[in-house]
Amino acid sequence: MGKSPEKSSAVLLEKIKESLERLNEKMEVFIEIQKQERKQDFVVQDLPEALDVMTLLSLPDHLRKTAVTICKLGHATAEDVAEQTKRARAVESGYLNQLVLMGYLKKERRGRKAYFFVER
Repeated sequence: MGKSPEKSSAVLLEKIKESLERLNEKMEVFIEIQKQERKQDFVVQDLPEALDVMTLLSLPDHLRKTAVTICKLGHATAEDVAEQTKRARAVESGYLNQLVLMGYLKKERRGRKAYFFVER
């Protein structure tokens, strides 16, 4: 048996809603970069090559949020990033380490704390 027209319409609307949410998140990246540009005479070409606009947009949403936060904070611990993103420290630690493995971030230890940053 096929789906009723109401159910297939609801599924289609849900897919459209999800697509719009993804587009909205990508637009937020552009807006954040423009805000930074105005604040510090920041030029898009001054972004670290590892995290340029196209790279940020190619990252999955969860990693993009972490990467943009690190760009804003500079050197930061997983705890610092978690405060900004409102996610658990352990989750952010995993995402940050994933970005290190991908070559987008660097990591340095100072005592017991690990600091993450984008090499400029």
